[in-house]
Amino acid sequence: MAQRTKINRLFSVAPMMAWTDRHCRYFHRLISPDALLYTVMITSGALKHGDVPFHLNFDDTHEHPVALQLGGSDPAEMAYAAKLGQDWGYDEININCGCPSERVQKGAFGACLMAEPDLVADCVRAMKQECDIDITVKTRIGIDNQDSYEFLTDLIGKSADAGCESFTIHARKAWLKGLSPKENRDIPPLDYDRVYRLKRDFPHLEIVINGGILTIEDMQTHLTHVDGVMVGREAYHNPMIMHDVQSTLFGKPQHDLTRLKLAEMMTAYAEKQTALGVPLKDITKHLLGLYQACPGAREWRRTLTTHVIQENAQPDIIYNAALKVEDEIKSRQFVAA
Repeated sequence: MAQRTKINRLFSVAPMMAWTDRHCRYFHRLISPDALLYTVMITSGALKHGDVPFHLNFDDTHEHPVALQLGGSDPAEMAYAAKLGQDWGYDEININCGCPSERVQKGAFGACLMAEPDLVADCVRAMKQECDIDITVKTRIGIDNQDSYEFLTDLIGKSADAGCESFTIHARKAWLKGLSPKENRDIPPLDYDRVYRLKRDFPHLEIVINGGILTIEDMQTHLTHVDGVMVGREAYHNPMIMHDVQSTLFGKPQHDLTRLKLAEMMTAYAEKQTALGVPLKDITKHLLGLYQACPGAREWRRTLTTHVIQENAQPDIIYNAALKVEDEIKSRQFVAA
Protein backbone atom coordinates (compact mmCIF):
# COMPACT_ATOMS: atom_id res chain seq x y z
CA MET A 1 0.00 0.00 0.00
CA ALA A 2 1.25 3.48 -0.87
CA GLN A 3 2.20 5.72 2.03
CA ARG A 4 -0.75 7.82 3.11
CA THR A 5 -0.48 11.40 1.90
CA LYS A 6 -0.77 14.47 4.11
CA ILE A 7 -3.68 16.39 2.67
CA ASN A 8 -3.37 19.86 1.21
CA ARG A 9 -6.87 21.22 0.52
CA LEU A 10 -5.71 24.36 -1.27
CA PHE A 11 -7.41 23.02 -4.41
CA SER A 12 -9.76 20.06 -4.80
CA VAL A 13 -12.04 18.63 -7.46
CA ALA A 14 -15.59 18.23 -6.22
CA PRO A 15 -17.24 14.83 -5.93
CA MET A 16 -19.65 14.59 -8.88
CA MET A 17 -22.07 11.73 -9.37
CA ALA A 18 -21.28 9.57 -12.43
CA TRP A 19 -18.27 11.75 -13.21
CA THR A 20 -15.46 11.52 -10.65
CA ASP A 21 -14.94 7.78 -10.89
CA ARG A 22 -11.51 6.13 -10.81
CA HIS A 23 -10.89 6.67 -14.54
CA CYS A 24 -11.66 10.37 -14.21
CA ARG A 25 -9.41 10.64 -11.18
CA TYR A 26 -6.56 8.91 -12.99
CA PHE A 27 -6.83 11.51 -15.76
CA HIS A 28 -7.09 14.46 -13.37
CA ARG A 29 -4.11 13.24 -11.35
CA LEU A 30 -1.94 13.31 -14.48
CA ILE A 31 -2.75 17.00 -14.87
CA SER A 32 -2.39 18.02 -11.24
CA PRO A 33 -0.26 15.86 -8.93
CA ASP A 34 -1.23 17.98 -5.92
CA ALA A 35 -5.01 18.45 -6.24
CA LEU A 36 -7.19 16.64 -3.73
CA LEU A 37 -9.52 14.30 -5.61
CA TYR A 38 -12.85 12.90 -4.40
CA THR A 39 -14.85 9.81 -5.22
CA VAL A 40 -18.45 10.02 -6.25
CA MET A 41 -20.75 9.83 -3.24
CA ILE A 42 -21.06 6.24 -2.02
CA THR A 43 -23.73 5.37 0.49
CA SER A 44 -22.85 3.66 3.74
CA GLY A 45 -25.53 1.09 2.97
CA ALA A 46 -23.86 0.20 -0.33
CA LEU A 47 -20.65 -0.54 1.54
CA LYS A 48 -22.40 -2.54 4.25
CA HIS A 49 -24.54 -4.63 1.93
CA GLY A 50 -23.05 -4.27 -1.58
CA ASP A 51 -19.97 -4.97 -3.66
CA VAL A 52 -17.22 -3.27 -1.66
CA PRO A 53 -14.36 -3.70 -4.18
CA PHE A 54 -16.57 -2.29 -6.95
CA HIS A 55 -17.24 0.83 -4.92
CA LEU A 56 -13.85 1.34 -3.29
CA ASN A 57 -11.15 0.07 -5.66
CA PHE A 58 -8.78 2.78 -6.87
CA ASP A 59 -5.20 3.09 -8.10
CA ASP A 60 -3.30 3.17 -4.83
CA THR A 61 -0.03 4.06 -6.57
CA HIS A 62 -1.41 6.98 -8.58
CA GLU A 63 -4.51 8.64 -7.15
CA HIS A 64 -3.36 9.97 -3.76
CA PRO A 65 -4.37 12.23 -2.18
CA VAL A 66 -7.90 10.89 -2.61
CA ALA A 67 -10.95 11.25 -0.40
CA LEU A 68 -13.96 8.98 -0.05
CA GLN A 69 -17.28 10.79 0.14
CA LEU A 70 -19.98 8.95 2.08
CA GLY A 71 -23.73 9.45 2.14
CA GLY A 72 -25.63 8.19 5.15
CA SER A 73 -27.26 9.14 8.41
CA ASP A 74 -26.85 6.16 10.73
CA PRO A 75 -23.83 6.84 12.96
CA ALA A 76 -22.93 3.18 13.44
CA GLU A 77 -23.22 2.42 9.73
CA MET A 78 -21.26 5.54 8.80
CA ALA A 79 -18.53 4.55 11.26
CA TYR A 80 -18.36 1.09 9.69
CA ALA A 81 -18.12 2.57 6.19
CA ALA A 82 -15.50 5.11 7.26
CA LYS A 83 -13.31 2.43 8.83
CA LEU A 84 -13.65 0.40 5.64
CA GLY A 85 -12.57 3.41 3.60
CA GLN A 86 -9.58 4.01 5.84
CA ASP A 87 -8.52 0.37 5.61
CA TRP A 88 -8.90 0.55 1.82
CA GLY A 89 -6.34 3.34 1.73
CA TYR A 90 -8.31 6.58 1.39
CA ASP A 91 -6.74 9.71 2.83
CA GLU A 92 -9.95 11.39 4.02
CA ILE A 93 -13.58 10.48 4.65
CA ASN A 94 -16.11 13.18 3.77
CA ILE A 95 -19.75 13.33 4.90
CA ASN A 96 -22.20 14.54 2.25
CA CYS A 97 -24.53 17.15 3.74
CA GLY A 98 -25.12 18.99 0.50
CA CYS A 99 -26.69 16.78 -2.17
CA PRO A 100 -30.35 17.80 -2.77
CA SER A 101 -31.53 14.92 -4.99
CA GLU A 102 -34.78 13.16 -4.17
CA ARG A 103 -33.02 9.80 -3.97
CA VAL A 104 -30.72 11.17 -1.30
CA GLN A 105 -33.60 12.78 0.57
CA LYS A 106 -35.47 9.46 0.67
CA GLY A 107 -32.40 7.97 2.29
CA ALA A 108 -32.49 10.76 4.89
CA PHE A 109 -29.02 12.09 4.11
CA GLY A 110 -27.38 14.69 1.89
CA ALA A 111 -28.62 18.28 2.22
CA CYS A 112 -31.57 17.32 4.40
CA LEU A 113 -29.06 16.42 7.12
CA MET A 114 -28.48 20.14 7.61
CA ALA A 115 -31.76 20.17 9.51
CA GLU A 116 -30.33 17.64 11.97
CA PRO A 117 -27.03 19.06 13.23
CA ASP A 118 -26.99 16.79 16.27
CA LEU A 119 -27.24 13.71 14.04
CA VAL A 120 -24.41 14.98 11.83
CA ALA A 121 -22.31 15.51 14.96
CA ASP A 122 -23.14 11.97 16.12
CA CYS A 123 -21.94 10.64 12.75
CA VAL A 124 -18.71 12.63 13.00
CA ARG A 125 -18.12 11.42 16.53
CA ALA A 126 -18.75 7.76 15.69
CA MET A 127 -16.54 7.94 12.60
CA LYS A 128 -13.72 9.64 14.53
CA GLN A 129 -13.78 6.84 17.06
CA GLU A 130 -13.11 4.31 14.29
CA CYS A 131 -10.65 6.28 12.16
CA ASP A 132 -7.29 8.00 12.42
CA ILE A 133 -7.70 9.92 9.15
CA ASP A 134 -9.60 13.19 8.74
CA ILE A 135 -13.39 13.15 8.88
CA THR A 136 -14.70 16.18 6.99
CA VAL A 137 -18.09 17.63 6.10
CA LYS A 138 -19.32 19.09 2.81
CA THR A 139 -22.47 21.16 3.12
CA ARG A 140 -24.57 23.98 1.68
CA ILE A 141 -25.17 27.31 3.39
CA GLY A 142 -28.81 26.41 4.06
CA ILE A 143 -31.89 24.52 2.91
CA ASP A 144 -35.30 25.82 1.85
CA ASN A 145 -36.31 28.60 4.25
CA GLN A 146 -33.79 27.48 6.84
CA ASP A 147 -31.01 29.66 5.55
CA SER A 148 -29.98 31.97 8.36
CA TYR A 149 -26.32 32.30 9.29
CA GLU A 150 -27.19 30.90 12.70
CA PHE A 151 -28.66 27.78 11.07
CA LEU A 152 -25.34 27.20 9.30
CA THR A 153 -23.16 27.87 12.33
CA ASP A 154 -25.22 25.49 14.46
CA LEU A 155 -24.23 22.65 12.12
CA ILE A 156 -20.61 23.76 11.89
CA GLY A 157 -20.22 24.32 15.62
CA LYS A 158 -21.69 20.98 16.65
CA SER A 159 -19.72 19.02 14.07
CA ALA A 160 -16.55 20.83 15.11
CA ASP A 161 -17.21 19.96 18.76
CA ALA A 162 -17.53 16.33 17.64
CA GLY A 163 -14.09 16.43 16.05
CA CYS A 164 -14.47 17.72 12.48
CA GLU A 165 -11.80 20.28 11.65
CA SER A 166 -12.38 20.83 7.91
CA PHE A 167 -15.55 21.94 6.16
CA THR A 168 -16.24 22.46 2.47
CA ILE A 169 -19.06 24.93 1.94
CA HIS A 170 -21.04 25.13 -1.29
CA ALA A 171 -21.98 28.80 -1.18
CA ARG A 172 -25.61 28.23 -2.24
CA LYS A 173 -28.52 26.99 -0.26
CA ALA A 174 -30.45 23.98 -1.57
CA TRP A 175 -34.15 23.83 -2.30
CA LEU A 176 -35.22 20.31 -1.35
CA LYS A 177 -38.58 20.72 -3.07
CA GLY A 178 -39.22 22.43 -6.37
CA LEU A 179 -35.75 22.37 -7.91
CA SER A 180 -33.88 19.52 -9.57
CA PRO A 181 -30.28 18.77 -8.58
CA LYS A 182 -29.15 20.51 -11.78
CA GLU A 183 -31.24 23.59 -10.99
CA ASN A 184 -29.87 23.57 -7.44
CA ARG A 185 -26.39 24.01 -8.89
CA ASP A 186 -27.36 27.23 -10.68
CA ILE A 187 -30.55 28.89 -9.47
CA PRO A 188 -30.01 29.59 -5.75
CA PRO A 189 -27.78 32.67 -5.60
CA LEU A 190 -24.18 32.40 -4.48
CA ASP A 191 -23.30 33.98 -1.15
CA TYR A 192 -19.53 33.91 -0.86
CA ASP A 193 -19.54 36.50 1.93
CA ARG A 194 -21.32 34.05 4.21
CA VAL A 195 -18.52 31.53 3.73
CA TYR A 196 -15.91 34.23 4.33
CA ARG A 197 -17.71 35.17 7.54
CA LEU A 198 -17.65 31.55 8.62
CA LYS A 199 -13.86 31.53 8.35
CA ARG A 200 -13.62 34.77 10.35
CA ASP A 201 -15.88 33.39 13.09
CA PHE A 202 -14.21 29.95 13.17
CA PRO A 203 -10.55 30.80 12.47
CA HIS A 204 -9.36 27.53 13.98
CA LEU A 205 -11.30 25.50 11.40
CA GLU A 206 -10.28 24.82 7.81
CA ILE A 207 -12.87 26.32 5.46
CA VAL A 208 -12.93 25.39 1.77
CA ILE A 209 -15.26 27.26 -0.61
CA ASN A 210 -17.19 25.69 -3.48
CA GLY A 211 -19.67 26.91 -6.07
CA GLY A 212 -19.44 28.90 -9.31
CA ILE A 213 -15.64 29.11 -9.36
CA LEU A 214 -14.49 29.35 -12.98
CA THR A 215 -11.05 30.94 -13.24
CA ILE A 216 -7.64 31.04 -11.58
CA GLU A 217 -8.37 34.67 -10.73
CA ASP A 218 -11.56 33.60 -8.91
CA MET A 219 -9.57 31.06 -6.93
CA GLN A 220 -6.91 33.57 -5.95
CA THR A 221 -9.57 36.00 -4.73
CA HIS A 222 -11.27 33.35 -2.60
CA LEU A 223 -7.97 32.23 -1.13
CA THR A 224 -7.51 35.65 0.45
CA HIS A 225 -10.55 34.81 2.60
CA VAL A 226 -10.61 31.02 3.06
CA ASP A 227 -8.20 28.09 3.20
CA GLY A 228 -9.02 26.30 -0.04
CA VAL A 229 -11.17 26.16 -3.14
CA MET A 230 -13.14 23.24 -4.55
CA VAL A 231 -14.06 23.28 -8.24
CA GLY A 232 -16.54 20.92 -9.87
CA ARG A 233 -17.98 21.31 -13.34
CA GLU A 234 -15.29 23.68 -14.63
CA ALA A 235 -12.55 21.19 -13.72
CA TYR A 236 -14.46 18.41 -15.47
CA HIS A 237 -15.41 20.28 -18.64
CA ASN A 238 -12.14 22.22 -18.90
CA PRO A 239 -9.58 19.93 -17.22
CA MET A 240 -6.57 21.91 -18.40
CA ILE A 241 -7.50 24.54 -15.84
CA MET A 242 -5.83 22.15 -13.40
CA HIS A 243 -2.61 22.56 -15.37
CA ASP A 244 -2.79 26.26 -14.51
CA VAL A 245 -3.70 25.42 -10.91
CA GLN A 246 -0.59 23.27 -10.63
CA SER A 247 1.67 26.13 -11.68
CA THR A 248 -0.16 29.12 -10.20
CA LEU A 249 -1.58 27.83 -6.90
CA PHE A 250 0.83 25.03 -6.08
CA GLY A 251 3.87 26.65 -7.71
CA LYS A 252 4.85 23.40 -9.43
CA PRO A 253 4.47 23.88 -13.19
CA GLN A 254 4.49 20.89 -15.51
CA HIS A 255 5.99 22.56 -18.56
CA ASP A 256 6.31 19.37 -20.60
CA LEU A 257 2.72 18.24 -20.05
CA THR A 258 0.80 18.98 -23.26
CA ARG A 259 -2.65 17.91 -24.35
CA LEU A 260 -1.07 15.51 -26.83
CA LYS A 261 1.08 13.99 -24.09
CA LEU A 262 -2.02 13.52 -21.92
CA ALA A 263 -3.80 11.81 -24.82
CA GLU A 264 -0.80 9.51 -25.22
CA MET A 265 -0.79 8.62 -21.52
CA MET A 266 -4.53 8.05 -21.46
CA THR A 267 -4.22 5.80 -24.50
CA ALA A 268 -1.72 3.66 -22.59
CA TYR A 269 -4.04 3.64 -19.58
CA ALA A 270 -7.02 2.66 -21.75
CA GLU A 271 -5.04 -0.21 -23.25
CA LYS A 272 -4.47 -1.66 -19.78
CA GLN A 273 -8.03 -1.07 -18.61
CA THR A 274 -9.81 -2.43 -21.68
CA ALA A 275 -7.64 -5.56 -21.42
CA LEU A 276 -9.27 -6.01 -17.99
CA GLY A 277 -12.74 -5.67 -19.49
CA VAL A 278 -13.42 -1.96 -18.93
CA PRO A 279 -15.47 -0.49 -21.81
CA LEU A 280 -13.46 2.09 -23.72
CA LYS A 281 -16.30 4.61 -23.52
CA ASP A 282 -16.08 4.54 -19.71
CA ILE A 283 -12.66 6.12 -20.05
CA THR A 284 -13.07 8.40 -23.06
CA LYS A 285 -16.15 10.13 -21.65
CA HIS A 286 -13.88 11.88 -19.14
CA LEU A 287 -11.57 13.22 -21.85
CA LEU A 288 -14.11 15.23 -23.83
CA GLY A 289 -12.98 18.57 -22.38
CA LEU A 290 -9.27 18.08 -23.02
CA TYR A 291 -9.39 20.25 -26.15
CA GLN A 292 -11.97 22.67 -24.81
CA ALA A 293 -12.10 25.86 -26.92
CA CYS A 294 -9.48 24.55 -29.35
CA PRO A 295 -9.93 24.26 -33.13
CA GLY A 296 -11.09 20.71 -33.82
CA ALA A 297 -12.68 20.25 -30.39
CA ARG A 298 -16.06 19.30 -31.84
CA GLU A 299 -14.57 16.47 -33.92
CA TRP A 300 -12.56 15.33 -30.88
CA ARG A 301 -15.75 15.04 -28.84
CA ARG A 302 -17.59 13.30 -31.66
CA THR A 303 -14.84 10.73 -32.03
CA LEU A 304 -14.68 9.98 -28.32
CA THR A 305 -18.45 9.59 -27.97
CA THR A 306 -19.57 8.05 -31.27
CA HIS A 307 -16.62 6.26 -32.81
CA VAL A 308 -15.46 4.58 -29.57
CA ILE A 309 -18.65 2.52 -29.37
CA GLN A 310 -18.04 0.93 -32.75
CA GLU A 311 -17.22 -2.75 -32.55
CA ASN A 312 -13.62 -2.46 -33.73
CA ALA A 313 -12.68 0.66 -31.77
CA GLN A 314 -9.29 0.38 -30.07
CA PRO A 315 -7.67 2.57 -27.37
CA ASP A 316 -5.35 4.20 -29.92
CA ILE A 317 -8.41 6.06 -31.18
CA ILE A 318 -7.65 8.53 -28.36
CA TYR A 319 -4.14 9.39 -29.52
CA ASN A 320 -5.08 9.39 -33.19
CA ALA A 321 -7.96 11.76 -32.53
CA ALA A 322 -5.60 14.05 -30.62
CA LEU A 323 -3.16 14.08 -33.54
CA LYS A 324 -5.96 15.29 -35.81
CA VAL A 325 -6.81 18.11 -33.43
CA GLU A 326 -3.17 19.10 -33.16
CA ASP A 327 -2.97 19.25 -36.96
CA GLU A 328 -6.05 21.45 -37.02
CA ILE A 329 -4.55 23.77 -34.43
CA LYS A 330 -1.30 24.06 -36.41
CA SER A 331 -3.13 24.76 -39.65
CA ARG A 332 -5.15 27.53 -38.02
CA GLN A 333 -1.96 29.03 -36.59
CA PHE A 334 -0.33 28.91 -40.02
CA VAL A 335 -3.27 30.68 -41.63
CA ALA A 336 -3.32 33.31 -38.89
CA ALA A 337 0.39 33.95 -39.36
